[in-house]
Amino acid sequence: MSDKVIITAALTGAVTPKEINPHIPLTPEEIAEDAVRCRAAGAAVVHIHMRDDAGLGTMNAEKFRKTAELIREKGSDVVINMTTSGDNRASDDERIAHIGALKPEMASYDAGSFNWMPAGVFMNSPQFLEKLGLLMKESGVKPEFEIFDSGMMGIVDYYTKKGVLNTPGHYQFCLGILGGMTATVENLVYLHDQLPAGSTWSAFGIGKDHLKIIYATLALGGHIRVGLEDNVYYAKGEPASNARLVERAARIVREFQKEPATPAEAREILGLKPL
Repeated sequence: MSDKVIITAALTGAVTPKEINPHIPLTPEEIAEDAVRCRAAGAAVVHIHMRDDAGLGTMNAEKFRKTAELIREKGSDVVINMTTSGDNRASDDERIAHIGALKPEMASYDAGSFNWMPAGVFMNSPQFLEKLGLLMKESGVKPEFEIFDSGMMGIVDYYTKKGVLNTPGHYQFCLGILGGMTATVENLVYLHDQLPAGSTWSAFGIGKDHLKIIYATLALGGHIRVGLEDNVYYAKGEPASNARLVERAARIVREFQKEPATPAEAREILGLKPL
């Protein structure tokens, strides 16, 4: 599997409106349709948020359920990765309700708190992280350790040693968010060098830095993430679509003499059960 690269498509975040990019999917139907298109374009994993009727992020478990069901009803075998941080108004229990109820294959595990500038504090308390980790372990959900700053590597290590999290882990380096690590090759290399042996990992850069991080990640042997959650433009002033971003990522992967992983191959690489 060393020549296979997992492409994750992060389909929609929690706040960016259609006024900025009309291709941003908001409803379960739109998100499911984009998931199917991205699978066809080369994505093996889709990372999903939900939106409420006002277009803001929500942790409504039934919306997650409906979206996942629609993806499967459309015949797609893509790996479904659900967020646990899609609404800063949600309580800790609301953030994890869908994990126990739906038991998705994967879900995000944001490994610490920081000032998400200039909006406010992105809160992931030690108590929440322990509760989330134990629930994921009990439910058979693979955590995606989202790393926004270097200290979060130590937090994952702490809960791994405590038995809250299983190994080997899968790390997602999230670079370029104001308040976290900037999207530089030097920072990516530093994080890569902190990975525990046997880990799998992926990375993305926000906005204009997404291509730079794709190239560097592939050079370091990692997996990649693209999508409208992270970057709404294909080029300067040119709105992107999720499928188009995945198509470009797949072309870049092939230029590196590698191949986009299928969902079945991604499940093998990540240690997930066959669908």
